[in-house]
Amino acid sequence: MTDNKYRADFPIFEKHPCVYLDSAATAQRPRVVIEAEKEFYETMNANPLRGLYDLSVKATEAYERSREETASFIGAESPDEIIFTRNTTESLNLVAYSYAMNFIKPGDEIVTTVMEHHSNMLPWQAAAEKTGAKLLYLEPDEEGNFSDDEIVTKINDRTALVAVGHVSNVMGCVNPVKKIAERAHRYGAVVVVDGAQSTPHMQVDIKQLGADFFAFSGHKLMGPMGVGVLYGRRDLLEKMPPFLTGGEMIESVTLKKTVYAAIPHKFEAGTVNAAGAFALAAAIRYLKAVGFDEIRQTEDRLVELIFEGFAKSSHIHILGSKDPKMHNGIVSFTMDDVHPHDISSILDADGINIRAGHHCAQPLMEYLKVGSTARASVYLYNDEEDIQKFVEKTLKVRRWLGLES
Repeated sequence: MTDNKYRADFPIFEKHPCVYLDSAATAQRPRVVIEAEKEFYETMNANPLRGLYDLSVKATEAYERSREETASFIGAESPDEIIFTRNTTESLNLVAYSYAMNFIKPGDEIVTTVMEHHSNMLPWQAAAEKTGAKLLYLEPDEEGNFSDDEIVTKINDRTALVAVGHVSNVMGCVNPVKKIAERAHRYGAVVVVDGAQSTPHMQVDIKQLGADFFAFSGHKLMGPMGVGVLYGRRDLLEKMPPFLTGGEMIESVTLKKTVYAAIPHKFEAGTVNAAGAFALAAAIRYLKAVGFDEIRQTEDRLVELIFEGFAKSSHIHILGSKDPKMHNGIVSFTMDDVHPHDISSILDADGINIRAGHHCAQPLMEYLKVGSTARASVYLYNDEEDIQKFVEKTLKVRRWLGLES
C-alpha cells in the first residue's frame, strides 16, 4: 500500500509495479500527458504552420499555445524566444554550432565545469576546436561547491562564453549560476545554462539566473520523449544563422537566394513535434498544479531517509554534500568491493530501478577518483515505502555477494 497521492496518476505503476528511482534519467508520465498526446493525434493531427484548412489551423494554434505556456513557465519575455528541439542535447548543440562557432574567435576562452553532463561539455570541446578558442574548466570541491577564487580566476576579460549545469546530475548540487552569470556578463560573455536537472524540481526564472541561453528536456519533467526546449535571448537568436535548413524555416526560396523565417521558426526546420509540444504543455500544467514546494518537501524527506539508512553501513559512500537537502532528489553512491552494475542488477531482481555507470559525466568520475557510481533519484510519485525497500535491499547486497556473513 502506497501513501503517495500522486502515484495513481501514473499508469505505468499499474501495468509495471516497481520502485522507480531513475527519474534523473527520465521521469514517468502522468495520465494527463499521455492523454494530451493522444488528443492531438485524434483531434488535430495535421502539419502545423503550413495548411490553411481547419485541422492545420488547430494544430498551429495548439503548438503556439504550448510555446506560450513554456515561455511563461521559465519567465521568458516572449514566446519567440522559445525554440522547440528534440532534447537538452540538441538545444546545447544548437547554441554551440549556431552561436559559438560563428561568434567566438581564436584566443577567446570558453569556460565550463568538470561536473557537466557530456551534453554540456562535448559541444564546447567541438566549438573550441573549430574556433581556436581555449577551453577552461571550473573545478569544484568534493561536495560540488565552486570557490569564489575559482570563478574569479577563470572567468575574465578573455571569456566569451560560460556553460554551466544548473543542477548536477551526479551530486544533485545547485550550482551558483547567478554568481557565475554576473561575473561573465561583466566581461560581455554569454551564459549557457543546462537546466535538464533543475526545471523538473524547482521554479526557474531565467532572468533572475542571468541565463542568455537555457536548455531543458520534456521527458525529465514528465513530458514526452523527443521534445526539448531552448530559450535564447532575442538579440542573440536574431543574429544567429539557422542550425538546420530545409522545410518550414524559410520565408522564401529561389534558385539563387533564401530568406529565412523570423525567430523562433528559423530554428525549427522540418515537421515539428507538435504533439510532443502539446503534451509538454500538459506536463507543465500538471507540475504547476502539484507545486514545487510540495515536490521539494517530498524529495528532501525521501533523500533524508536514504541518508539515514545508508548510515547503517560503513561500506556505502555518498557523493556530494553531507546535507541531504543539498541533493535535490539525487543520491549517487559507491559500495566497497561491489561494482555499481552489480548493485543495480541485484536490486532489479526485486523490482527496484536505479541507474549505474558514469551518468554521462566521465570527467567528473575521473575528477572524483571513482570509476562509476550507483544513483537513486526520487520524484513526486515516490514515497517512504519505496525508500524503505530500496535501503533494506541495498544494505543486503554485500551479504548476497558473500562479502559479509
